[in-house]
Amino acid sequence: MPTKPIHLTITATLGLGAASLTLAGSIDFSPAPFAQTDADKRQILTSPSAMVDGRQAPLEYRAILRSGDRVGSGTFGLLHDIQGNPLLAADGSPVISNSNDFSSILTGKDGKLYMVSHFESRPGAIYLTELAQDRQTGALSAIQTRALDLAAQRGGWVLCAGSVTPWGTHLGAEEYEPDARQWRDQSISPYNAAMATYFGAAPAQAGDLMNPYDYGYPIEIDVSDFDHARVQKHYAMGRIALELGYVLPDRKTLYLSDDGTNVGLFRFVAQTPGDLSAGSLWAARWSQRSAAGAGTALLDWVYLGYASNDQVSQWKDSYRFADIFDEADPVKEKGKNTGRCPEGFSSINVGHQDGQHQCLKLRDIDGDGAVWQSDWNIASRLETRRWAAMRGATTEFRKMEGISYNPDANLLYLAMSEIDRGMLDFARVGKGREGEKRPYDQYDIGGPNHMTIARGNLCGAVYALSLDGNYTATHIFPLISGTPMTTNHGAEADSPDFDGLNHCDIDGIANPDNISYLPGYHRLIIGEDSVSGHQNDMVWAYNTQSGALTRIQTTPYGAEATSAYWYPNIKGFAYLMSVVQHPYGEPDASGIHPAQRLKNPAQAAGYTGYLVFPALDH
Repeated sequence: MPTKPIHLTITATLGLGAASLTLAGSIDFSPAPFAQTDADKRQILTSPSAMVDGRQAPLEYRAILRSGDRVGSGTFGLLHDIQGNPLLAADGSPVISNSNDFSSILTGKDGKLYMVSHFESRPGAIYLTELAQDRQTGALSAIQTRALDLAAQRGGWVLCAGSVTPWGTHLGAEEYEPDARQWRDQSISPYNAAMATYFGAAPAQAGDLMNPYDYGYPIEIDVSDFDHARVQKHYAMGRIALELGYVLPDRKTLYLSDDGTNVGLFRFVAQTPGDLSAGSLWAARWSQRSAAGAGTALLDWVYLGYASNDQVSQWKDSYRFADIFDEADPVKEKGKNTGRCPEGFSSINVGHQDGQHQCLKLRDIDGDGAVWQSDWNIASRLETRRWAAMRGATTEFRKMEGISYNPDANLLYLAMSEIDRGMLDFARVGKGREGEKRPYDQYDIGGPNHMTIARGNLCGAVYALSLDGNYTATHIFPLISGTPMTTNHGAEADSPDFDGLNHCDIDGIANPDNISYLPGYHRLIIGEDSVSGHQNDMVWAYNTQSGALTRIQTTPYGAEATSAYWYPNIKGFAYLMSVVQHPYGEPDASGIHPAQRLKNPAQAAGYTGYLVFPALDH
């Protein structure tokens, strides 16, 4: 059943460091209906209205553009090669991505409104769209759009979530960085080889044309006007399966989430506030205090070194995996991996596609006759996750997603799509080690096993991280978790309410992805990226004071709810951005792939849109 709306009485709350008093507002969302019929499951359903500071605001999802829409001389989502030519499919038709992901709203230096949009493809694309705003209703519309030229960056890679910096630039992310060891072994996966099309070549030529160290970084875009936008990859922040980077109010501390299996949490501190081109990198170490629920821990931070964009740009073109590491086979006894490595090698467990025990030793990379700080710095930027693990950081997280900041309580929020694999203790959800013919040691063997959460949760959780006065996270604990309706996806139901289509409670979150906090209103917006957790992904408003949860949007079959991002006041209106990525694109638990439900190919086009509110600038 739909959850009830919440009314928050206006109260005074202390901000960061109790330095200032913030007057909190109130916002109550009427619940969006749950999609029950086939017709509903093909639509975008939203809350009919919200009460904002005592005033009723009607709500309606409004699409600015859909993938394939032509505006001016540009086609939104059309992919290009390094020469700027449109990519063509085997039948000669243009390749248009329906994987719209993060879209930001920016004010250009010319005072006009612009939208910067990612497409989560290989190759990726970034589109700049000039927007018009109706001054009476706040409605946004596209005037013209164009693809930004990424040739100087050797293209964009799986451009995922993002954020807007305090100085008004777009900060994007390249997810699922290619494993450079595949280039050493000439074992490049089809997923990675798909990037060869950017260079006008077949995937079989990826090994010769691609440098894996070109990808996996934050990308900052500074818009002057429609014809001038600076694109800069920030190599200084390291290279991971980057979901997004999020800059805190000091304008120099930035958190980086690593999306995948057996991954880490990273913190970058810029040398100069407002300039992300150089700084120091740190990786979190999980010191567990409770194994209950989604787990609670203290966080320590492992220093990984200092670097600048210019330095790393040179390193990435100069060194390869074999220049950075020597590698050995794990020590075996009676044919079984002991989790140990030969003397002199570090035993780690990190993932690209999955967890994997590795035995590595850092080489004298720069050839100065010793393995020392300069070599550490190179490894920290080109092989960030591996080097973090070798230095003792935790690389056991599973599916780390969105980040947002709550200035009302000085908390950082971090979405974790699943609690599973390396986060558990030699186990998988519903597949314990005892009694199994094959122990589930793939994710913990060889690593420190810092995380030993007692019971996994395939519906995921959102964590809160306490920050000190320097915005360093010191403590992590679960804020809200999804509720599984089954012991494991595909197993018998624990609950009589299980309907066979939704493995997570329909009145709770499933696989949280992008999140965004509403300052002064104590609401956290949570968007889902769920396959069998929810048949139709949803967007929620969570009251961080009362714990109440309200469904505010649902998406069509096979879609992902991305780009949840809050803008409290843009020329008199507030906006909640919401992108519906790849409708009919992902399977669910029904046994019928959504693509089989598709009646018209045009229905598969992604939506880039928003909800509009009166300005909320408490």
